[in-house]
Amino acid sequence: MPRVAVISDTHLPRGARALPPRCVELCRDADLLLHCGDVVTLAVWEELQRLGPPLAGVFGNMDDFALHELLPHDRVVEVGGAKIGMVHIPGASPDREARLAARFPGCGAVIYGHTHVPQVERFGEIWILNPGSPTERRRAPAHAMLILEVDAGEITPELIPL
Repeated sequence: MPRVAVISDTHLPRGARALPPRCVELCRDADLLLHCGDVVTLAVWEELQRLGPPLAGVFGNMDDFALHELLPHDRVVEVGGAKIGMVHIPGASPDREARLAARFPGCGAVIYGHTHVPQVERFGEIWILNPGSPTERRRAPAHAMLILEVDAGEITPELIPL
């Protein structure tokens, strides 16, 4: 059963800030690591690659030119028989879930970033997910990330406060 670590909005480097040790541990132990944008620099992306599991992501509005060249605006990844849509900016709050579900037909989940506010919600047959941020909580109650367990196409998300 594949295990997917999901992070977003790491905004590194910034001062002495780093990923929390628990976040690094969960990312290393995953079968796949997904990042939903605002990595910021290619050097940080390369550090994430060195954690071990395959890494996939989308670029965010704060990412440098090298990441815009490397990463797509949105994408669909397949893992454990499930399709997961990814995008950084989800658009305005009203009808967000319906728009995201329509944008990624056939996906069992859509993951987005940008807001720094975690979301784990079912919209019909699809999960709408935001991992929050492990480094910059803003209006969120805590730093956070997601772990997804994928079993025969079924996705079970867990929000992990850090």
